Formats: sequence, C-alpha cells, structure tokens
Amino acid sequence: MERIMKAQALRDSSSSSYMMSKKTMEVNPTNPIIKSLREKVAADQSDKTVKDVIWMLYDTSLLTSGFSLDEPTTFANRIHRLIKLGLSIDEDEAAAEDEDMPALESTDEVPDSTMEEVD
Repeated sequence: MERIMKAQALRDSSSSSYMMSKKTMEVNPTNPIIKSLREKVAADQSDKTVKDVIWMLYDTSLLTSGFSLDEPTTFANRIHRLIKLGLSIDEDEAAAEDEDMPALESTDEVPDSTMEEVD
C-alpha cells in the first residue's frame, strides 16, 4: 500500500504519514554474522566497514521485504566500498588509476558530421 500511495500523482502529503507502514527488523542473535558483527563493534565502535555492513544488512532486509529504499545512491556507494574492500582495492589506488589514463587524441583530419546537412 505504501508503494501505491507514493506513486499517486496528486497525493496528499499529510495522509501519507499514517499510510507508511512501521518497519520492524528482527535479529537472530545466534546467527554467525550477527555474532561476528557484535565482536567487531565491541572491538572498535568507530569502524566504518562494520557500520557499512550493518547498514547493508538493514537495506537488504528492506529490499527483500518489498520496501523501497529512501536513498538508493547511498546503498550503491556502500556496495561499491564493500566490493573494493573484498577485492583489496585501495581508494588511493583507484584514484591513481583514474589519473593515469591518457588524454584522448584529437584528430583534425576527421570531416564534420553530415548529420547537420539533412534538411
């Protein structure tokens, strides 16, 4: 119902607040992923990777439950960071690769496009 209300063109924003469903996430404390995350959080609460993994768990549970994400670009950025981490790609290394790209060669010998001549 929430998705249907969001898709309405002439929707009333005041009525959408009570139509939003309350989201509840149940966590199994005996799950090996949750156990490992609890240990990592206990070791270092400011670890950005652990925070990304926790948010990824929440976002993926939203998606699998049929809800939509409020910020899909943030979700995609987290995925990219975790993929880089899994592939052992350093952020500085990736930036250096972009800088090493050669400039495009321009050739003046190519004639102008004939698409503009069509009338």
